[in-house]
Amino acid sequence: MNYARMVIEKEAPEEYGYDRIRYNLSESSIADQKLSDIGLSLPDLTLFYGEHRGDKELRALIAAQDEGISPDDVLVTAGAAGALFIISTSLLSERDHLVVVRPNYATNIETPKAIGCAISYVDLDFDDGFAIDVARVAAAIRPDTRLISVTCPHNPTGTMMSQADLDALVALAESRQCYLLVDETYRDLSYGTRLPSAASLSPRAISVSSLSKAFGIPGIRIGWLVTRDAALQEKFLAAKEQIGICGSVIDEGIARGMLERRDAFLATLLPDMARRRDIVQAWIDREPLVDWVRPEGGVVGFPRLNVDPGFDLDQFYANLLEHHGTYVGPGHWFDMPKSFFRVGFGWPKEADLRGGLDAISAALRA
Repeated sequence: MNYARMVIEKEAPEEYGYDRIRYNLSESSIADQKLSDIGLSLPDLTLFYGEHRGDKELRALIAAQDEGISPDDVLVTAGAAGALFIISTSLLSERDHLVVVRPNYATNIETPKAIGCAISYVDLDFDDGFAIDVARVAAAIRPDTRLISVTCPHNPTGTMMSQADLDALVALAESRQCYLLVDETYRDLSYGTRLPSAASLSPRAISVSSLSKAFGIPGIRIGWLVTRDAALQEKFLAAKEQIGICGSVIDEGIARGMLERRDAFLATLLPDMARRRDIVQAWIDREPLVDWVRPEGGVVGFPRLNVDPGFDLDQFYANLLEHHGTYVGPGHWFDMPKSFFRVGFGWPKEADLRGGLDAISAALRA
């Protein structure tokens, strides 16, 4: 493995220093929750080695979200990042080929790079609404293709596939005898129709999710992967056991309590996040130098700056942070031009969201 630090992590707000940022619009989750915020308390747990696959009741809660999924199809991991690492290192080698839809969450690209596998990118286009083109994905597949990697709802654009596109990708993986990885971290934050878990549609599909983004508890490091391929699940379990044996029983206990309250939590959260999305939309409607594809899921969008070619983007981002105290995720975090940036509207308080958006307008005119 040829590890290299990801730009998005090197430039993360926790690395820069939260105390140096006034308006943090770079985060990709809802606000961080406290145990008291969500009505949870720590049970009196025995601190033993937990079940290697993850707490049985927790896996049952995850499996119950989709028809055709059983607790045995679920592997609890150290966040979605842990799931993605297990999948890449289990399926890919320097002899394999990956097709990845880009932009994408950095781990979906950087871990395969570290493995040394060949990668073909299918780039999404702003002018096409960042819509996935299944025909282009199919054209990128080679005889040695082992995995197709997509996210839905998409990070960083917030766009979503249609059911027909998801079905077509599943059929493509089945016909080409490769696997389809769908990073579904934002699936519970869908503002319209919530798509089924890809893993529920075929043994060739692998779903990944977590409690970090949509539930605001990244500190407990709970994610999961789902596959109905029993042999593949056994391989993933072997990887988890060799990395860390099992998860934290404390983290899994909190996760179980969170998912038991899932429906009530989301019933309050979704309208609030939809209202915040409308705040960004209203700002964009009155800001001629910024446009976006309106997100259909998640709490991030990927606006584009409509500036002249000579506009100094590096100076803009520096000025935005140093003089306006506002942090966003510039396009190079996602191998995209710096004229794009990711804006997170779920993490800051509403007043801070408005303040940060106004600061972007001020920095554009500086």
